[in-house]
Amino acid sequence: MVQVRQRVLIAAAALLLPAAAGARRFYDDDPMWREPRPLHVDKAARRKLSEYYDYFLNQFGKPGEKATTRVSIPAGAVNTLGEVPDSAWYTNRHRPGRMSIAELARGPGNENAPAAGKWRIVEAKGQGITPGFQIVDAKNRRYLIKFDPAAHPEIASAADAVGAKFFYALGYNTPENYIVHFTRDQLTIDPKAEIIDRKGRKRRFREQDIDDILAKAPLPAAGRYRALASFFIKGKPLDGFRYHGTRSDDPNDVVPHERRRDLRGLYVFASWLQHTDTKSINTHDTHVTEGGASFIKHYLIDFGAIFGSDSFEPKSPRAGHVPLFSWGQLAVNIPAFGLYVPRWMRADYPHIRGVGRLESATFEPDKWTGNYYNPAFANCLPDDAFWAARQVMAFTNEEILAIVQTGEYTDPEAAAYIAKILADRRDKIGRTWFSKVLPLDGFRVSGRRLEFDDLGVKYNFEQPRGYTVSWFRFDNETEAKTPIPGASSLALPEAAGRAGYYGADIHAGDPARTITVYVRSRGGAPEVVGIDRRWAGIERAEAFARLSRR
Repeated sequence: MVQVRQRVLIAAAALLLPAAAGARRFYDDDPMWREPRPLHVDKAARRKLSEYYDYFLNQFGKPGEKATTRVSIPAGAVNTLGEVPDSAWYTNRHRPGRMSIAELARGPGNENAPAAGKWRIVEAKGQGITPGFQIVDAKNRRYLIKFDPAAHPEIASAADAVGAKFFYALGYNTPENYIVHFTRDQLTIDPKAEIIDRKGRKRRFREQDIDDILAKAPLPAAGRYRALASFFIKGKPLDGFRYHGTRSDDPNDVVPHERRRDLRGLYVFASWLQHTDTKSINTHDTHVTEGGASFIKHYLIDFGAIFGSDSFEPKSPRAGHVPLFSWGQLAVNIPAFGLYVPRWMRADYPHIRGVGRLESATFEPDKWTGNYYNPAFANCLPDDAFWAARQVMAFTNEEILAIVQTGEYTDPEAAAYIAKILADRRDKIGRTWFSKVLPLDGFRVSGRRLEFDDLGVKYNFEQPRGYTVSWFRFDNETEAKTPIPGASSLALPEAAGRAGYYGADIHAGDPARTITVYVRSRGGAPEVVGIDRRWAGIERAEAFARLSRR
């Protein structure tokens, strides 16, 4: 175990330092699908993240490393296949394991919905722009209760409940979110509950405060209010993580966040679900003890601003197309006296309860942008996006609808519409990002033949095509490659019957888009142990740099 931990640290250091002479490319336990047991974290500091500081830092400071067309910063926190191992950040779920419809609808859990009976208010909701409070139910379990905006029932609560399930299936840690219905007389006040009034003074929570909060929520249906109940995440809360750098008090946090593939690939997931509010304040770190180890676990939270919702109102038509502050848009509008109307401003939106503004016609996956600069998104390269796009494409129409329906929309047209738009956006994501690389996946050795799935062909984005293959011997100590004459098919060369490492360069007519597959032969059983991808054309980093200047 110590050796495995050392390998993780060495791999992280290799991202920061030039490759050391004689370093091995592959180890006996590659590829690793789970990070080793985390190092013990005795204490961790709670850092209070400022939403205003985070906004201005990312809007004008652009923190973190910058990938460019000249300098590509490879993804970290990946195994030799380019996959993200299970860790305190991420867990492979739907795509590799094919979650059932019931599991997708269940999401991170469905056993902890607030119990019926009295709910004791223990604190006013301290962050965000939607009204709410914290309650403890009859089983002494704590929840954050959040309401929809009065003029737009269901829009935020449904998005928050559904979003937690989508991002959970995609691999992230998310809270258990529930749609709840309750009456005014269910609410009581804990004697120690406090609230900060309009003058910034802290005082005891009063009955009138409950009425004031409920007055900002949609009118109750049959005397029952609808809200989102978010079950408190276990562990000691440490606030959120940043999308750049590492935590100095976490010995397991060794890969800069802007290099993590699970955070870079989040760009694609966010674009699919129209999660324009991916910022640090919508993340959560917690100090937990699991399996006898104490460590810091990382969560995504607060999904009330996905789909067509902006939490407190429907999204603006510019969402996903232009950041909140855009010099570029000003440069276009001022000379045109505001007469220039971009295509996304002319998009059509249905008037369906709980939907807001969500569409797919003007969606361009490689041009999508969040509300402001995200260092991990800025460094998202074609192979990072391909890793994520495969997972988006793994969701069937039936699975998408099943997850969306957990939002408990009153109008059945709402779930049907959102599911259709997500299916359309899914297909655009696959078509766009699969075209940036050679989209071969699922490499395996079967009957001494290298096999794979061409995802472009599988999803009917491309016609069946031929492949050019060149085999070589690979020296695992020096990384020297020695061509194997005559080995130009997917059949393993004769030499591969001997112990050692071998590789095949594969392309489909464009050498700039080549995949190198490494095969290890030992005990007469060849297995795929490594994958490298190359691509041509403009990189995601440069494209995002242009967007961030708009």
